[in-house]
Amino acid sequence: MGCGYWGRNLARVFHQLGALRLICDPAPQAGAAAQAAAPGVEVSTDFGSAFQREDIDAVVIATPAETHFGLVQQALAAGKDVLVEKPLTLCAAEGRLLVQQAAQGQRVLMVGHLLEYHPAVLRLRELLQEGQMGRVNYIYSHRLNFGKIRTEENALWSFAPHDVAVILRLAGELPQEVTCAGGSYITSNLADVTVSTLLFRSGMRAHIFVSWLNPFKEQRLVVMGEKRMAVFDDVAATDKLVLFDQRVDFQGRQPVLHKNGHTPVPLPAGVEPLRAECEHFLARLEDRQPPLTDGASGVRVLQVLEACQASLQLNGQPVKVE
Repeated sequence: MGCGYWGRNLARVFHQLGALRLICDPAPQAGAAAQAAAPGVEVSTDFGSAFQREDIDAVVIATPAETHFGLVQQALAAGKDVLVEKPLTLCAAEGRLLVQQAAQGQRVLMVGHLLEYHPAVLRLRELLQEGQMGRVNYIYSHRLNFGKIRTEENALWSFAPHDVAVILRLAGELPQEVTCAGGSYITSNLADVTVSTLLFRSGMRAHIFVSWLNPFKEQRLVVMGEKRMAVFDDVAATDKLVLFDQRVDFQGRQPVLHKNGHTPVPLPAGVEPLRAECEHFLARLEDRQPPLTDGASGVRVLQVLEACQASLQLNGQPVKVE
């Protein structure tokens, strides 16, 4: 459902996986895009037609964010499993309703937090679980570019869900407090640049810097552990994940820096994160187990985004995360 900028990528992959029965999009130009992405697949301009068909088990929703709640609700009511692009909805209360509806109907509800299926992020989680980095003290993420300017949602809601999802996964907890500040330079009251800070009960902190008015593209996540530090640079052509053997010890009261070089972390070759995400969804349709990025994780991301939005509107004042 939805064959726009991102929907056509989903259509392409599910077609390659032999699972695509129908593409729905009411836009006049969508038919050509659908045929280019998935040649020979049936195309419809009516979303409702998919809900009524018995030969369709699940729907993938890649429509504008403001339509997610209504379409997911209809899909679950029709007994379909659902993969919905991020964000799950535009408020946590609606997200909780969808999670409850999916549980009552024993349906799979998965959110397309694509970055969580990236091999570098999966390996980074393993390094943390193995204790190779020690206690995590600080995480920061930069998602910057020139372009993809939205007029219906700000940069926080457009770019930051990816980074919020990963940081929450690595932290293993919700932040207790956030702040967010930004600026609107293209469209009034629609932030083009935001910097969000997250404070966790464990003492860990994180910040997320997003902008679509940056002169160059940057997609970088840095994790500073007690023993080692890691850098995930998704723009890099090679060595996307690098482990730095750097730490600080004390001799008496004097901090001593240890710089022991850095090592690229081997990653599986040829893995497309989108394909991994789609394969994960199809596997959950078969085994009925909760997806990695289930509805509950989508709600947690919404809780943080809502608190950041509230802080943004308060010009950066701290806001508690419920």
